[in-house]
Amino acid sequence: MRVGQRRALALLFLLLAAAAGLAAPSVVRAAGAPAAAPAPAPPEPFGATCRTSVQGSHVTMYCHNPYPDADRVRLHIDCALWWDLDADSAPVEVDPGQTIKLIDRCWKDVGTVWVTHEKAR
Repeated sequence: MRVGQRRALALLFLLLAAAAGLAAPSVVRAAGAPAAAPAPAPPEPFGATCRTSVQGSHVTMYCHNPYPDADRVRLHIDCALWWDLDADSAPVEVDPGQTIKLIDRCWKDVGTVWVTHEKAR
């Protein structure tokens, strides 16, 4: 082998060794990196869709449950006058695909109305 060929061959081995040295640490870094935590599963949809209407001192609530889990709903009425008793209904279970109707009232004027939801056991 000639001197020029030896130098070219030595240079080729040197370049290959340098390329292997640069590539190896990136592979090691990629292998040593911690795996990303799996994304949490989205919560299952829950809760009946409720609508309320107020006519004078009477409150009517309709709730429909489109989801596979039962929902326990309660109607709460805050009467406007201080001497008028507020109303809180007993929990009513709304099964999947079921629509319920609750009615309650104040003696005089209705202040605020709201509905609470709870998962049925």
